Amino acid sequence: MRSVPPRAYGGTERIVHELGTELVRRGHEVTTFASGDSEVAGVLVATVPEALRPSGYGGDPGPWMNATVAAVLDRASGFDLIHSHLEWFSPILARAATVPVVSTFHGRLDDAWADQLLRGVPGLVAISQNQADTHPDIEWAGVVHNGLTLDGAPFDRRRTEHLMFVGRVAPEKGIVEAIDIARRADRPIRIVAKVGTLPAEIAFHETVFLPAVEAGGSLVEWIGELPGTERDLLMAESHAVLMPGSWPEPFGLVAIEALACGTPVLARRVGALPEIIREGVDGFFGDDAIQLAFLVERVGDLDRTAIRGSVLERFSAARMVDDYEAVYSRMLGEEGPGERPTGRTLASDTVVGLDALETLRSARTTSARTA
Repeated sequence: MRSVPPRAYGGTERIVHELGTELVRRGHEVTTFASGDSEVAGVLVATVPEALRPSGYGGDPGPWMNATVAAVLDRASGFDLIHSHLEWFSPILARAATVPVVSTFHGRLDDAWADQLLRGVPGLVAISQNQADTHPDIEWAGVVHNGLTLDGAPFDRRRTEHLMFVGRVAPEKGIVEAIDIARRADRPIRIVAKVGTLPAEIAFHETVFLPAVEAGGSLVEWIGELPGTERDLLMAESHAVLMPGSWPEPFGLVAIEALACGTPVLARRVGALPEIIREGVDGFFGDDAIQLAFLVERVGDLDRTAIRGSVLERFSAARMVDDYEAVYSRMLGEEGPGERPTGRTLASDTVVGLDALETLRSARTTSARTA
């Protein structure tokens, strides 16, 4: 739905780009099925001329998902392994393909019908233990935390009194609660967020969010979307990044991006965030806006250098690809259950299939370490 990498908002597409880039760097051959305006390492197969969401498309993505599945299956005989990020189209692809399929899920899995679709499908990967725990009876091929190239994140910046919110203008993300926290703490807040194109998203933006911005007065600076480099500079200057949403984050890329800038995170204890944020080290957890506003002052006591150093190691793109290479080897039958390869070579070609208009092909040498 968005280009790889995305021009602005787009978490899954960023992971797809990091994965493909690092696989190519390690000597793999990679083919990415994506929109024609994507810029990827290796070979690009364009499924549409340009990304759909940025061009204003707000319709059903299902037909485009099906078109991507068909494009991958048409070429499946040339791949040793497919890695799909097609969400609920992944199990269908896995059942239809004649080669092993690894399926990474980036969204919520707690729908009532999910267990039926997941059961019996090999190669399922969760992006957090919390996400996997929604289906404890499913045989997961692995839990692989997302990773990004974070060492270039800005750090030596003048710190301001500003709080910051990054994400989507959506009720579950806690964007209105972030404004409430800022008002209670009497701190200015910058809001860098994407407005969706669906009717419910537009309605929330116009009838709930904008009135909250107006009520916040001079404390609230509503910026909208920004390119990653500009957003990160503001993040590095901030006193803290707020994640007060009720959404049970399957992972939480904003958290690791903030921590890479040395900026602490104040969040609700939901989803995978406790797997990322170390309480009292990287930030603090609170149950509501009142408690999080109280914790704003405590952020100043945290060691920002230590925050940055830890996240660069725990959530690097290299570590993520190490873990995926181990999953690929297991799926190809090149190691025993529970083992991970160390400095070994995979068989010829490996294909890695990606998100809603995104698939990657990988192959040749693998050097994965135990992580």
